[in-house]
Amino acid sequence: MDIRPIKTDADHKATLAEIESLMEAEANTPEGDRLDILVTLVEAYERTHFPLDLPSPIEAIKFRMEQQGLTVDDLVPVIGRKNRVYEVLKGSRPLTLRMIEGLYNDFGIPAECLISRQARH
Repeated sequence: MDIRPIKTDADHKATLAEIESLMEAEANTPEGDRLDILVTLVEAYERTHFPLDLPSPIEAIKFRMEQQGLTVDDLVPVIGRKNRVYEVLKGSRPLTLRMIEGLYNDFGIPAECLISRQARH
């Protein structure tokens, strides 16, 4: 099995094309093993060359609200009075540690999102 590291954009594109050709490969076959290895290499390359930015805390909260059909009233127990929730959602009030803990524990919003770029708000 001749597999080389992905070092350039051309290597990346070629590896993606090969992965596409192997998509029907069955597990525990030489082709399936090759597919697994190539996918791992592509994931590593993309993680380094195309990092994803975390959403801002406000974007994360709004996304979870939309995802779970939450309203401002649902956030009151975690953030505080309605006016405080609105201030947080428009970015004029920063999240406190208590708010971050509540949003993480009660709504499952990843803590990394809630603390990212927190100092800018």
